Amino acid sequence: MSLEIPEVVINRLPVYARALTELQLRGESVVSSQALGELLDVTPAQIRKDLSYFGRFGKQGRGYNVNSLLSKLREILGIDRQWRLILVGVGRLGQAIAEYGGFGPQGFEIVAAFDANPALVGRTIGGAPVLEIDELERFLKTTRVDIGIVAVPAGDAQPVVDKLVAAGIRAILNYAPITAHVPRDVTIRHIDPVLAMQSMTFYIKRAEPGAK
Repeated sequence: MSLEIPEVVINRLPVYARALTELQLRGESVVSSQALGELLDVTPAQIRKDLSYFGRFGKQGRGYNVNSLLSKLREILGIDRQWRLILVGVGRLGQAIAEYGGFGPQGFEIVAAFDANPALVGRTIGGAPVLEIDELERFLKTTRVDIGIVAVPAGDAQPVVDKLVAAGIRAILNYAPITAHVPRDVTIRHIDPVLAMQSMTFYIKRAEPGAK
């Protein structure tokens, strides 16, 4: 698409898709932008504007066909196909990620995990074999991987990210508590719950009596 789509819009699309999936499971066939907005605490105008970047959906006064819109959003997001992931780092956080059951139903398969701990190598966690970290580069040369998940300590994150990028990985999900740097043609998302909580404490503090 030649039209530049704001990142905030792209980030809202999976939220719309999740809500539509819930409606589909309830047996709902049609939903208005008003009803969808109430589910998500988003204004109907915002929903219509977001969807307008990708074409015309629904009819005025009749709402959106749930199945049709969900199918289109899945196609736009690329979640109408299977994606192959690897996980680097199988500590407590990494194990929780590997054992999380929500990836598979959405088309994301962790095909292998990597760690430097000999006690973990050779095990299978969440259905994924745990391989020695030194095998990472060889594995990436012989196996198709779409997305890399990084769950290593902060000091190890950038070298791991560099290896993933060098192997051709163009999408990385980083759980390490550091802002890793990648080339412009690589998409990286940083997930740090501590930073999220610190931003929330700003609002809590501001709401305290006498706060300015």
